[in-house]
Amino acid sequence: MIKKETYTIPGAKGRNMLMDLTYDDQNPKAPLVIFAHDFKGFKDWGTHNMVARLFVENGFRYLKFNFSHNGTTPDKPLDFADLIAFSDNTFSIELEDLKAVIDFACNGSSMRAADSVNLIGHSMGGGISIVKTAEDKRIRKLVTMASISSFRNLWPKEAEEQWKMQGIMYSHNSRTGQQMPLKSTLLYDLDAHPSRLNITEKAAAVQQPWLIIHGDDDTSVPVSHAEELKAAQPNAKLIIIPKADHTFNSKHPYDQDTLPAALQEFCQITIEFFK
Repeated sequence: MIKKETYTIPGAKGRNMLMDLTYDDQNPKAPLVIFAHDFKGFKDWGTHNMVARLFVENGFRYLKFNFSHNGTTPDKPLDFADLIAFSDNTFSIELEDLKAVIDFACNGSSMRAADSVNLIGHSMGGGISIVKTAEDKRIRKLVTMASISSFRNLWPKEAEEQWKMQGIMYSHNSRTGQQMPLKSTLLYDLDAHPSRLNITEKAAAVQQPWLIIHGDDDTSVPVSHAEELKAAQPNAKLIIIPKADHTFNSKHPYDQDTLPAALQEFCQITIEFFK
């Protein structure tokens, strides 16, 4: 029977992270997949729970989590209820969070320990996952999904000077209508760690098997990002899914009972790769 367990663990700066593990109780030792969500994303967005179930039906355990400073809270996991935390987020914080999640999965204090993990990172979570995979040998295989090739691609370059002067910039969330604040500490984090937070430099250092998957209809992160990652790491395999947008044609909320064809294709390719 497919079951789900929910956990809360401390992330960066002691802020709690909510996570859930979907698994088949007949296959408790199944290999583990960890999913890292994107900028302005969360673990229960759109199709994420359906995807988790599909992976479990195909012989995996599936762990997804909310980054500690993604703007949700453990008691409001579907809403950006804490914009102060969101404004304080940095890429170094997300790397610390992902390490905490892998530590949790591998130490087996609350769930059956994983010897190694398979990692999926979407968009900004893809960038974080590339850096972490280059650093952490516990990651067995990596799949990036519409990943960015540079953290600085998340905003217009010409905005940086004014952002530093004002100390804050706002990112409009078209779904919720919120103006989501980003402190310039995000920029200073990049300036302070130019090598660690250089995604293509880290891509070149990835030694694990890596699959780069992108949609050719992605208007948020163009296919050129995938091509840059492939150029940085020729051993990675690049697959372009036709007519797939940034979320592989899924949305939030998602009320269909089957996955979009492009996302279904992403899942099948990824499942085969992890096997």
